[in-house]
Parts: sequence; C-alpha cells; structure tokens
Amino acid sequence: MRLFLCEKPSQGKDIGRVLGATQRGNGCLNGAGVTVTWCIGHLVEAAAPETYDAQLKRWAIEQLPIIPERWRVEVKPQTAAQFKVVKALLAKATHLIIATDADREGELIAREIVELCGYRGSIERLWLSALNDVSIRAALNKLRPSNETMPLYYSALARSRADWLVGMNLSRLFTLLGRKAGYDGVLSVGRVQTPTLKLVVMRDREIAKFVAVPYWAIDVELSANAQAFSAQWLAPKTSADDAGRCLQETIAQQAVQRIRSAGTAQVVSVETERIREAPPLPFDLGSLQETCSRQLGLDVQETLNIAQSLYETHKAITYPRTDCGYLPESMLSEVPTVLNSLLKTDATLQPIIGQLDRNQPSRAWNDRKITAHHGMIPTLEPANLAAMNEKELAVYRLIRAHYLAQFLPQHEFDRTVARFSCTGETLQATGKQVVVQGWRLVLAEPKDADNTQRSQNLPALHEGLSCQVSNVELKALKTQPPKPYTQGELVKAMKGVARFVTDPHLKQKLKDTTGIGTEATRANIISGLLARGYLQKQGRAVRASDAAFTLIDTVPAAIADPGTTAIWEQALDMIEAGQLALDAFIDKQAQWVTQLVQQYRDTALTIKLPESPACPLCQAAMRQRSGKNGAFWSCTRYPDCKGTLPVDSGKAVTIRKRRRASQSS
Repeated sequence: MRLFLCEKPSQGKDIGRVLGATQRGNGCLNGAGVTVTWCIGHLVEAAAPETYDAQLKRWAIEQLPIIPERWRVEVKPQTAAQFKVVKALLAKATHLIIATDADREGELIAREIVELCGYRGSIERLWLSALNDVSIRAALNKLRPSNETMPLYYSALARSRADWLVGMNLSRLFTLLGRKAGYDGVLSVGRVQTPTLKLVVMRDREIAKFVAVPYWAIDVELSANAQAFSAQWLAPKTSADDAGRCLQETIAQQAVQRIRSAGTAQVVSVETERIREAPPLPFDLGSLQETCSRQLGLDVQETLNIAQSLYETHKAITYPRTDCGYLPESMLSEVPTVLNSLLKTDATLQPIIGQLDRNQPSRAWNDRKITAHHGMIPTLEPANLAAMNEKELAVYRLIRAHYLAQFLPQHEFDRTVARFSCTGETLQATGKQVVVQGWRLVLAEPKDADNTQRSQNLPALHEGLSCQVSNVELKALKTQPPKPYTQGELVKAMKGVARFVTDPHLKQKLKDTTGIGTEATRANIISGLLARGYLQKQGRAVRASDAAFTLIDTVPAAIADPGTTAIWEQALDMIEAGQLALDAFIDKQAQWVTQLVQQYRDTALTIKLPESPACPLCQAAMRQRSGKNGAFWSCTRYPDCKGTLPVDSGKAVTIRKRRRASQSS
C-alpha cells in the first residue's frame, strides 16, 4: 500500500482528490492501492524533563543542567487518536510518501513520527509549492528521493533540541534565581524569543531617554511663469546640526525678515536626474508581513493566517512560508497560464493585462537566488474572489499586484533640485515629474511615502530666473523620538539583525543571513512574547512590559544578543546544507548551556519588582500572572478570592461568578 502522510486534513483532502482517494476512512482517505492520512500539526513533541526523571517535575537549581543522554519524543495527548491511526497505517504501508509542508518544520513533523513508529519501508518526498490540482499533479510526477530532504529534518531537529536545552535549563535557572530575589513570576528564556525581546527593550529605552531638541524651519512659497511652488530654507552650517536643522531661533527669524523684504529669489542652479526604479520582487513571508502591517494594519500572525488560508482554502496563491522573493526561470513558461487565470478570476484586470509584456524577464526570475521555495504568486487556476473575506481579498490583491508588476516597465521619473539665492539666504525646491508610470500602474505609492521627496511639479526654471516670493512661514519644530516597533517593523528588524551588531567581523558574517528566526517562526515568536506578557500592544505598536525589562537585565548578555542567535541560525543552515553534523551542533549547545548554568547558578539577582496594587475585592496584595491574553494582576488569596486587574490599567476585572456572588450578597 502506498501511504501519503500530509500535515493537515485539508491537505489530505486536496491530494486525495487528485489521487482518486476519496473514500472516507478513520482519519484517512482510501483509493485503489493508495491511502492518504494526515497529522494535525505536530502529533508528537519533545518530552518534558520529568519524562526522563520524575524528580525533575520539581524545579531546583541543583538539578541543572538537564542534558538528555538519549532524546525522546512523546505523543501529544490532544492528538493521540490521530497518531494511533497514522501508526496503524504505517505498519501496513510498503511505500511512504511524505506530503507535509515543504519546509524544515514539515520535515520534522513527518520524520519524528516515522522514527517513533519504527517504519523501515521505502520513502519518497512530495514537494508542493501550491495546492491547486495542476500543481499537485506536477509534483506527483517529480517525487524526490528521501535522502534529498533528510538534511531538512536534521536541521529542524537541531533547532528543536537547541530550543529545548536553552528554554528548559535557563528558564528554570533564572526563574529560581528570580524567586530568591522576590520575583514571583516565570522568567521565560528562549533561544530566539529573548533576543527578539531585547530589540523591543532597546527601542523602548531609546524612546525613554530621548530628549527633544527644538529647531526652526522656513517654508517659502515661490512663483515663476504663473506657477506656484514650495521651497525650503537651507540653514547655514554654523547654526545647524548634522541633519541640517537650524538650532538658533534668532538666525531663523532674521532669515525670514530678509526673505520677506527681498520679495524675489534668483535661481542659482537647476539639476535634473532621471530615476529608474525596478518593480519590487514577489513577496516572501517577511516582506508580506511588513507590508500588511504598514498598509493594512494587520498583525504578523494574522497576515500569516490569511496567507495560509489563501494557500490552503482558496488555492489562490503558492506556498506562503517562503523566505525567497525570486522565481525559478522554468516558471516563465507558466506566465500565460497564470495571467489567463487571473483574467478569468477578475475580468476588471483586462485593461491592465492588455498592457503587460508577457516576455519581459524581470530580475525576479533568477535560479541562482532560489532557496527551498520561491516567491508567493497567484496559482495556475482561477480563484473565487467572492469566497474571500475583506482581509483575504486585500492580501490577495497585494500578492497579485506584485506578480503583475514583473511584466510592466520600470517606473521612471525626473527628480529636479533647484537652488535659489535670496539676499544671502539659500532656498531649495525639489520636484518630481513622472515620465513612465510603469509598474506603478498596479502598485501605487503608499500614503506614508517619504515626504522629503516632494511630488510637486516645478515650472521651467533656469539659472538667473527671478521668482516671486508669495509667502514665508517660520515653523517652530522639535526633533522626534524613535517610533516604537510595529509587529511588521519588528519582523523586519529580526530579518536585518546585522545592523544591531557592533562587532565588525560578526557584522560582516551576518550580512547575508536571515537574521533571527525563520519566515515560518517569527510570527509565533512575537505571539508568544505577547501571550507571556513580555510584549504589550499599544495600537499598532508593541512595547516591552516591566517583566521584559527585568528579564533582559537579568539574563546573560550572550543569551539576549541578536548576533548570537543569528550565528545559531547560520549553523542550522549549515546542517541543512550537509556541512555540519547534528550531534556536533547539539554537543556544542549542551556545553554552552552547562557553562552558563555553572557561571550563574550562585548569582544574586537584583530585580526591580513592579509595585503591587491592592485587590479590588479584598484589598490583599496582588501578584502578576500570565494568561492566554497576556500578563495580569491576580489576588494572592486566589482561588479563595478571584480579584484581578490589568497590568496597564487601574480598572478592576473580575471573574463573572465572583461578581455575581458580590452582587447577591
């Protein structure tokens, strides 16, 4: 029997339909000589410390470090029934086709089950980039040998075990040290989550210590040839900062008086440069999350969920958890099919598609840039837009637009910079004239585009031309602090972690890496930090909580250093490429964790404890706890008293039963 092992029931249904396996069984679909079954995400998980030794259920410093001699996994209780189904089918199978998601995690999901169940039959790998019927059939005709994707499993296993060693040992260590210092919460330490948290803590500290500096600017309205335009005063270097801002009010006031009294300004120079911009690449997951956060206000996890729905449910896009924005050159042959399908999906695209050059090989098609996956693009078959909700449709249109942009010319415009002299003062006007709209036909400039590049059209200017001064406005301004991270900007910072590293050698080494985490895990990392109460939402921004500052100030610098984590990610890439052995990597991590435990086990922590409010129900002291919606204050007399308070508000929040009891008494 040929057995296909999928990652989710929805995948199983799609693949089963193409294979003709449509007869429903217990946790599977059956056809002629073929069965399709599925996981429900991870059916097994790394065993908890107490699985190795029951005494480890109690947290104690003397038990650390915990280094398993032989790693174990155990069946997740909530999916045990489906694991039993998969195990029974593997016992009957003669040929296994792994059809989980085509990435590290998908490989781990399948291979851990194969190992635990002791399957020893032949294995092949189905590598899918889309779940529409055409793509599934194409992938079925190109099954990969098992050994070709085995390094992905080793890399994922290395990530899982390294996370376990760091999380289990250092979370226990610093939580126990924290309790000695009077901190009652859990100090959760993670290989990726802690450096990510440090990025937010660093930004919040920059904001907190920022001191606004006043400066003055002058806007001047000029006119020439009956056309008005705007110019800005350029402050003399002796009264300006490095950014050219005037820091002396009297100098700016004197300039205003001189400009007003002059009444005219003479053109000193005019320079025009033709700017040509290539279209942006198709989306990888990170760039999609950044764009959706900025333009649509979506959380990174919400963007991932929507992209996953467009891939799995609507069959409208290719695989979303990709780290690559490029496309294989072989996919150029599919361009007519994709464009025709887009037109069948949405007839309003006819005017745009009529302007596309289907033979235009943009920089997106580049085999040398392809990783395990390619950029997100529409699939080969028409999609049903009516079945999408508003957010799904918005994200789909962004993905579609980035694909269509590949077949339009470069966006070209003339940038003109004109300098003026006005009684010894210098003015500058910047203009932009679009020459070729190109790919901007489908991707308009976002509303938050850089305002320093003014889009005004300048009149015909030439050296010596006299322009009338119509209005002069003095503006009293202040320098602005850095903005807090949005989730999309935090993902961008995780990807570009090299810019936060000061060591020149390490910085150079990290330039071409993917930074902290992977495209598939960054949303989960941020969601986990929010759930643990380390991050808090403030509108679109995320800010660090008091517990976050406590943690970052407590753990060793190496644990919180983004550069260290990025180096680990490089090691995982080396394992995936067959350049580093799994055991060698884990041994090194175990030695490092052991060293940290020995170094810090006798440390006396100094922790700034949050001031405890009084319980709104009984006035007893309260302590911070973590819930599914993040951190909150809970009465120390719980469960006898169920009074609670949000950590960021003085408003009481009580469990409904307790409130009813209070009202009835």
